Amino acid sequence: MTSNANEANSIPSLKETEAEERYYMASSWALMRRRFSKHKLAVFGVVVLSIAYVLAIFAGFFSTADPAYRHKKHLFAPPTAIRIIHDGKLHRPFVYGLKSSRHPVTRANMFELDKEQIHPLKVFVTGYEYSVLGLFSSRIHLLGVEDPGVIFLFGTESLGRDMFSRVLHGARVSLSIGLVGVFLSFILGSLLGGLSGYFGGWVDMFLQRVIEFLQSIPTLPLWMGLAAAVPITWPQTRTYFMITIILSILGWTGLARVVRGKLLQLRNEDYVMAAQVYGASDIRIITRHLLPGFMSYLIVHLTLAIPYMILGETALSFLGIGLRPPAVTWGVMLQQAQNVRTVVMSPWLLLPGLCVVIVVLCFNFVGDGLRDAADPYK
Repeated sequence: MTSNANEANSIPSLKETEAEERYYMASSWALMRRRFSKHKLAVFGVVVLSIAYVLAIFAGFFSTADPAYRHKKHLFAPPTAIRIIHDGKLHRPFVYGLKSSRHPVTRANMFELDKEQIHPLKVFVTGYEYSVLGLFSSRIHLLGVEDPGVIFLFGTESLGRDMFSRVLHGARVSLSIGLVGVFLSFILGSLLGGLSGYFGGWVDMFLQRVIEFLQSIPTLPLWMGLAAAVPITWPQTRTYFMITIILSILGWTGLARVVRGKLLQLRNEDYVMAAQVYGASDIRIITRHLLPGFMSYLIVHLTLAIPYMILGETALSFLGIGLRPPAVTWGVMLQQAQNVRTVVMSPWLLLPGLCVVIVVLCFNFVGDGLRDAADPYK
């Protein structure tokens, strides 16, 4: 009886057998998605980045004030706290009014709460006009208070402009420049790396020497030199695309090395020779047969390259040689944080830097998750 029971336990159940069949019959993309979902930090990074991009795309709707409007009586105003208790009683969400005054010695702005003024927090309020994806205009905002109340969730800066609204609008540039820059790097890296690995010979030797030369140049001085050559009189749109191209000049070299190494391994495979026999062009063989074979690795590389682009734009704008005011980016906003005294008195000016840190960490989390999921059979 005991031996029969052991044999029965050793036989896999029908559910286990079906689960194994689904696992081995699943496509590589399905296995990658399953393994990626088990990486908690990567999933957390996807959620945070999704929220960040939604806030950036619909920055006008989520803003509580016009990012360009100067509140002259509220220079360096501290962040406004949203409260639900007044005089010991539960109250609908509200903010207190602010009283501003000057310090008798330093002449610095001083603020204190005016508890006699209660401004209820309202949803879907009417405010300044903004454009929604360039399709239509709207005045509806998610949160706000009615005049004469003000709400500064992240405080204000030296000119009295709302930091929360500026962080949201700055995210449009800082987050999009990473995607656009990586897209250009992907095209250059895939094309030049593919040519180098597929043809070999003098083509490979020439392209590898070019890559080695570019990688031998210190990154920041090269960025600074190229960015300094951008005329100040250029409009913001042209400057944006020029900075993106500058960031992409060095971003493609690492991807080109990865593509070259993979193509050196795959160019002698039977399916490549079969495509050559059937008369397929070299470009078609590279783009339709070779690159898709390791697309998962390319996606991982691109995901890890986006933070590199975001940090590059932030550094150039912080140093004053990237995008310049009146453009709103996280790097431009951090220019005011160069003064230690200002930061000590108004630490909320460092919030754009905190946003950069969070976004870069989340991209790295996602990249780590994709790297683990890229080989689902391990």
